[in-house]
Amino acid sequence: MAAGAAIPGLFFVFAAMVLLIFASVSSPTWNSISYLDADGTNFGVFGFTGSQTHVGWFFPGNLGDSRLNGHTFHGLTEALILIPIAAGLSGLAFLFGLCGAGYHRAGTVFMSLVSALAFLITLVGWVIEMVLFGVARDHMRSRGINAVWGNANWLVLGALISLFVGFVFATCGIFGSYRARRTAY
Repeated sequence: MAAGAAIPGLFFVFAAMVLLIFASVSSPTWNSISYLDADGTNFGVFGFTGSQTHVGWFFPGNLGDSRLNGHTFHGLTEALILIPIAAGLSGLAFLFGLCGAGYHRAGTVFMSLVSALAFLITLVGWVIEMVLFGVARDHMRSRGINAVWGNANWLVLGALISLFVGFVFATCGIFGSYRARRTAY
């Protein structure tokens, strides 16, 4: 193996990729994973329970009102596309990390750069989804609707932390030994 120092970063970037993929396939595709649960409706990146899968959506019927279905909130639901983008970048960082761990230092350098970009995009996506669903949760609760956080919020937070740790290890891995060990006969 070319660089054992890149392996921990590779592991954390892979873990972040898996967490972000799970968070991306939330409701309406997979109702077990959601960002907000309100009166039997689960909200995800591409819609909510019973809706078509698409980027940017409005809150349904009795759960939404003129405040939640305004342009600002619709724009925030469109911005949730950052989470699948971060998943793709994490996958790309993982592929670069495989090259770095097996062949050349350049792969580890690219893993470090791409994981940093994925971290920043995940951070922005996490802040957006926490604001969006936090305000929606409080607004629904003030109208007497039972609304609670879903598990996808914490998946994205775990991916955010994992990307940060992966970036740190990948950056340290750049300085690892990449020379092949020679054995004396």
